[in-house]
Amino acid sequence: MTDPTWDGYVRVRGATEHNLAAVDVDIPRNAFVAFTGVSGSGKSSLAFSTLYAEAQRRYFESVAPYARRLLQQVGAPHVASITGLPPAVALQQRRGGPSSRSSVGTITTMSNLLRMLFSRAGAYPDGASLLAAEAFSPNTVVGACPRCGGLGDFHDVTTELLVPDPSLSIREGAIAAWPGAWQGANLRSIVSGMGIDIDAPWRTLKKKDREWLLFTDEHPKVWIEPEEGRVDHSYEGKFWSARSHVMHVLSDSNSERMRERALAFTETVRCPTCSGTGLRADALDVTVAGHSIAEINALSLIELAEVLRPIANESVETTEVAVRITADLLARIDVLLELGLGYLALGRSSTTLSPGETQRLRIATQLRSGLFGVVYVLDEPSAGLHPADAEPLLDVLDQLKASGNSLFVVEHDMDVVRRADWVVDIGPAAGEGGGRVLYSGPVAGLEEIEESITSTHLFGRAESLHREARPTQGWLTLTGVTRHNLRELTAEFPHAVLTAVTGVSGSGKSTLVSQVLFEVARHRLETAADEDDDAEIEVDVADVSGIEMFTRLVRVDQRPIGRTPRSTLATYVGMFDIVRKLFAATDEAKARGWAPGRFSFNVADGRCPTCQGDGFVEVELLFLPGTYGPCPTCHGARYTPETLEITWRDRTIAEVLNMSVDEAAVFFADIAGASRSLETLRDIGLGYLRLGQPATELSGGEAQRIKIATELQRTRRGTALYLLDEPTAGLHPSDVALLMRQLHLLVDAGNTVVMVEHDLDAVASADWVIDLGPGGGDNGGTVIATGTPAEVAASPDSITGPYLARRLRS
Repeated sequence: MTDPTWDGYVRVRGATEHNLAAVDVDIPRNAFVAFTGVSGSGKSSLAFSTLYAEAQRRYFESVAPYARRLLQQVGAPHVASITGLPPAVALQQRRGGPSSRSSVGTITTMSNLLRMLFSRAGAYPDGASLLAAEAFSPNTVVGACPRCGGLGDFHDVTTELLVPDPSLSIREGAIAAWPGAWQGANLRSIVSGMGIDIDAPWRTLKKKDREWLLFTDEHPKVWIEPEEGRVDHSYEGKFWSARSHVMHVLSDSNSERMRERALAFTETVRCPTCSGTGLRADALDVTVAGHSIAEINALSLIELAEVLRPIANESVETTEVAVRITADLLARIDVLLELGLGYLALGRSSTTLSPGETQRLRIATQLRSGLFGVVYVLDEPSAGLHPADAEPLLDVLDQLKASGNSLFVVEHDMDVVRRADWVVDIGPAAGEGGGRVLYSGPVAGLEEIEESITSTHLFGRAESLHREARPTQGWLTLTGVTRHNLRELTAEFPHAVLTAVTGVSGSGKSTLVSQVLFEVARHRLETAADEDDDAEIEVDVADVSGIEMFTRLVRVDQRPIGRTPRSTLATYVGMFDIVRKLFAATDEAKARGWAPGRFSFNVADGRCPTCQGDGFVEVELLFLPGTYGPCPTCHGARYTPETLEITWRDRTIAEVLNMSVDEAAVFFADIAGASRSLETLRDIGLGYLRLGQPATELSGGEAQRIKIATELQRTRRGTALYLLDEPTAGLHPSDVALLMRQLHLLVDAGNTVVMVEHDLDAVASADWVIDLGPGGGDNGGTVIATGTPAEVAASPDSITGPYLARRLRS
């Protein structure tokens, strides 16, 4: 690659954020710069926590005095100086749960253009008034269906759920949804006072009485006299139908237990008023090219382009407004098609998107924004992408650079790093063993840096993960699988081996493994105790064989291990219970009468009252998304000063939580339960994480590895079925090697591992490969090739094959 002409540098001096060791580095502008290093080495600390954070801080300072006041709460990066830093835009992998109202259209902002197209250039029924653009959005008051509030579906009760056993009487509990104890007795007394027999079997009551008791919205009041022989006072009781009671609990109750009980009597139903579109009827009556906006939103982007193209090309009778809007829409769609996202629809909920899909959508939006002179800081843009999908992504990044912008990319994929103009390698290890700039310069120069682990993988000196495939020992076979783009599919998973399921984005991998195979196995097997039991979905499989070979199911995915800062690494793996008991057993704690609960985040006595044990407080920015700042009272320690007076081996509980796993492994070496947890985390490459690291700060890949480590601690020889969804996402190649070693230990113990995977090193290490495709969406959903990695690499029909063949040769 020809060296680009750079007109300046971003110069960082004295960066000490997190584990950065007073880093000084010069980074060229107007270039594609890759930040590399093992997981936890300090790449993100430099790129995001220092460079992007400083750009954000300067923006706040330039806006208003109000923003400058917020800076005192948010804090500034720990760096002596940064010069030559342009405005920055961060495109990070999203850690939190997306909104159910967010969609592909809202992420890309194409929904705004589409609504304007329908408002200004749509075909209206005769006599209908023109509608504002907001009327075509289910997320606005004027557009949302009044029945479902724009969601398209809602929770509602059914007779079968409310009365599961119609042979029972009301006194015997026929209306299962009604509350128990006094409230239930009150309702029975009211019903009896209204002349309805509460001792007769439910099925014998008059139909109109049964319907009224279950579904009426009326709340009549009945005077209740005490039963004979009792001294209770008379009172006026208020009636609630079963449905009214359930809906009242769901809308008003703060009790999670009561809400969970109420939900058990409901099911999600499509809104009959809007047919699931979430829109009012007058908006659905307007059409463009013969399609309502709901129908347009349901089309794949490939299909949508075909619908809009005649309008933009003026091949049909149209208006200038329609031509201009559709031309803009098509330009945006073309970028998404280039990125391999043509199988998506504008109306597809963001909750169903992978992190890789979400980030590509956001990158495409930035490409159309027309910004110039900006630093784009990207967080592993290739994560979750098939190699065939990564190539067009890199072309789009080149377009961003060609538009006069700088690309600072945190990246683990060595093929992406090779495309960079410049590399900043941080290391050599993670945590305290990292934080130094080993090299900053053109990519080729990194080959000479012996200390760099990245160098060994970038230039082909690392040991190959390819291994001799294990022989198969029977098969788990799913026949006639039909869901999403899988149609009458037959898939065979070998027993007691490690299987990689591959294919381009949208080919059906996650549908097959994380949905269908998981649901089939869950109905037949004992599920791991830490598995969240999602709402059941009907499994559309004609036949299943071989499931009897397994005794247990474990699904390990990238869902967070907790949703608040109080959920930490130590709490999830179970060692925090051991730590709290050690502190409670000290002489000083005993003298004060403190039990282990005193050292818990969830007990008011010992935790900081300001942050409630989180260590952080939320800072509302009003015109920008909220963020977190250190607690002004405990400064992140989480506990009261009195609690921190107790020490064990001269360390406070806050100091222990601030230890890395590597440090803690030495500190707790003689504490059996704690030592076992810590060594397992180190074996899987997580020694750099802090014990008190909040779950909200962990990446999806880190969360998944923590779950794997937790499972490895309790693994026993047996025949468990492990299902993993892209376990190598966000991992440096050296960490991939560590992870694969642990997964093979599970197989060596007699278990079966099935993983959805894109990483070619991990796929090469598998015993068996199932490749889906050939493309995404309607062009996918077919088993293209199966066999050992070498056999799939030789398949002429597989898109994965050529990439895998090159990796096996390297």
